[in-house]
Order: sequence, then C-alpha cells, then structure tokens
Amino acid sequence: MDRKALATKPAAEKKDEERLSIIRYRTHTPTLKTKIMLQQNMITFLLEGEKTVHFAGTQVTVQPHQFVMLAAGNCLMSEKVATAQADYHSILILFDSQLLTDFFERHHALPGMQEKVAGDLPFLLFNKDPFLVSFTQSLDNMLTGDQPVYHHLQKVKLEELFLYLAIHYPGQIQQIRHMSSETNDDLIVRQAVTSHIESNVSVEELAFLCNMSLSSFKRRFARIYDNSPNKWFLEKRMERAAKMLRQENRKASEIYYELGYENLSSFIQSFKQVHGITPKQYQLSN
Repeated sequence: MDRKALATKPAAEKKDEERLSIIRYRTHTPTLKTKIMLQQNMITFLLEGEKTVHFAGTQVTVQPHQFVMLAAGNCLMSEKVATAQADYHSILILFDSQLLTDFFERHHALPGMQEKVAGDLPFLLFNKDPFLVSFTQSLDNMLTGDQPVYHHLQKVKLEELFLYLAIHYPGQIQQIRHMSSETNDDLIVRQAVTSHIESNVSVEELAFLCNMSLSSFKRRFARIYDNSPNKWFLEKRMERAAKMLRQENRKASEIYYELGYENLSSFIQSFKQVHGITPKQYQLSN
C-alpha cells in the first residue's frame, strides 16, 4: 500500500490495513544472522532456499516444503540458497494478534476450537500438503506485478489459510492461539544459554534475543552462573572440543566451525587459553 494513499484514509480503515500485510520477498543475496524485532506475528512460506530462525530458547529451520508461523518478538534470521545461481524466494504474511482473536471468536463452533492446547514455543512449523502448496503459489501469483494488492483480498487469503488449518490441523491452530515468546527474565536467559551453547551466536546476539541490553544480560548471567558469559561459554565450548578430540579422534580443522569459530587459528588460541596446550598436543597426550 502506498504511504501517501494510506495517509488519506479514515483512521479506522488505516489502522485495519496496518494489521495485515502480505509481501513477496526475493533476493540474490540472502542475509546471515540478521537481528529482527518482529512487531507482529509472521508467517513465512518458502519457495526457494532455507531459513533458520533463532529465538532465546529455541530455533527452527524451514525448508521449501514447509512454512512457519513466528510469534512477535526478537529473533535472529539467516537465509541460505540451494546453489550460488539460485534465488532466495519467500512469501511473508505479517499480522497482529487481534486478527487471530477475531478469527477465533467468529469460528468458535468449528470442531476442536474449544480445546485447550499449550503453545509454549514462539513458532509453529507446518509441512505443506497439496492444498498448501497451491495456496503458496496463489499468493506468489497474486503478488507478482506492480499493482498493490487490495487489502480486503489480503484478509480473505489469511482467512482462507486460518480456516483450512482450523479444519485440518485443529491441534496446531490452537497452539497458534497461545504461542508466545514471553517468559520471565531468569528463565529466558537460561533457555538462551542452553539452546545456544553449541552454536556460534555471540553474547551480544543472545542479549538481543532476550530483549535485554548487553549490560543487563551480563549482570543477570553473572548472577545465575556466577561467571561472565564470555568466560563461561569459552570454558564450555573448550570442554566439548576436548571431548571431540579425545573420544571422537577428530582433528581441530574438522571441528572449529562446528564450535562457533570462523577460522582455525582463533579456535587453537582459545583452546590453548583454557587447556594450556594446542589441540594437537592435547590429542598426543591423550
């Protein structure tokens, strides 16, 4: 919707249009670990490529045969293409929670809509069945071209999707109703640490996922773990590195990236800082 045209609309109609937007996203240069502050819930339909989304306590990877619903909140998004010549191609639906509330109120008589299902994850992952494959393609066709898509048509498409999911996936549609990325601060720090201990997510990125400033995250981390996050993560990762070198007999050049390091020399330096010897010397001594 053109911003100038939106500005001339009545306030109620403008607010209604701000609750929902459907976007066709295609690029030759996918992003890597971009910080995203989702102000609304988001559905991602992948057509080409792969998407990984990190939350504070969990993460999800989406393939072209799938689609995902994400709760509003902070996350890190990475996109990948299948080959260097391929595009990353997806359809995004951004919508606020009021649209979900309205849907459940209007369709409360549908089978399964009265069930109480916990939704403690900030996402829901679906596999596309034949209908959902066609639905994704219909969105792509609708968005191809230069003309803006009529807002009421966008609402009809979202309603169509929700109705289909409510009929064919009643348990998951109830989880959508209750999915949330909110929890208490101590718990969210513990979840962030536990789920990313073996990844290359930085302390600054963990603070972002927890919706905290870096200083607040470090203070809370130190109170919980009685250590600084940088030192704690270093020790834990080097413990894992030692186990891989000792029990799995793998070389340093085979494991450094898996442990979150961009190059071998940085990994060797960190290993020596914790264990006092190089990975090769450690293997020889064990």
